Amino acid sequence: MLIVLSPAKSLDYQTPVKLKKHTLPEFVPEAAELIASLKTLSPPQLAKLMGLSDPLAALNVGRFRDWSSKFTAANSKQALFAFNGDVYDGLDASTLNAKALDFAQDHVRILSGLYGVLKPFDLMQPYRLEMGTAFKNGRGKNLYEFWGERITKALKKILASQKNPFLLNLASEEYFKVLQAADFDCPIVSPVFKDAKAGQYKIISFYAKRARGLMTRFVVDKRITDAADLREFNLAGYRYNAAASKPLQPVFYRAEKN
Repeated sequence: MLIVLSPAKSLDYQTPVKLKKHTLPEFVPEAAELIASLKTLSPPQLAKLMGLSDPLAALNVGRFRDWSSKFTAANSKQALFAFNGDVYDGLDASTLNAKALDFAQDHVRILSGLYGVLKPFDLMQPYRLEMGTAFKNGRGKNLYEFWGERITKALKKILASQKNPFLLNLASEEYFKVLQAADFDCPIVSPVFKDAKAGQYKIISFYAKRARGLMTRFVVDKRITDAADLREFNLAGYRYNAAASKPLQPVFYRAEKN
């Protein structure tokens, strides 16, 4: 079993991390190649490309300028603890025990516009580069063309070594599109999370993002490797709904709060 997650736009490089273990990203040369191109952009050009405010554009121009192919404790942080958004609020990595963290290192991968794919303990320098950014580069007109089959091949290699391989897709559509789904030789399970609102169950973006983090938390806490066990997911009031589900698309409902 392998989980894929999206990264978050917001980052936290202020909160100290107790975990001393760390690894390095697999695609550092590719990241360096992208950085070399990104460094040629001025703040106004970056603001236009990414739809950023002037302060955010200036911040990220500085990040690209300072980026180094050498990752240290001074310039980096483990990816699982560096991202700070709805998914990572649900995951709440700082409260995972050592065994759950080690399981996550083996079974969770974070897709990234700059780094391609990150293991939880991979040191990561701060950046902003969404996978859907139409950034022309030496390999194509956008990041999907830049990464090509690289990320898919990296994930397939991991899955090939597992006894019960399946890909648990907890990433957004923007990020999952970087994978060649048809090339995987195992099931791809894509859960759906719906919340009750005005008498109907709907996908509400904020809650759905957090639910992806909650399910990741559930999986690593329970060390789940069998897709059928995902039906037991019950955090924050979600419950499996058999009638609304499909074999590779389990649906989880949560009743409206009074």
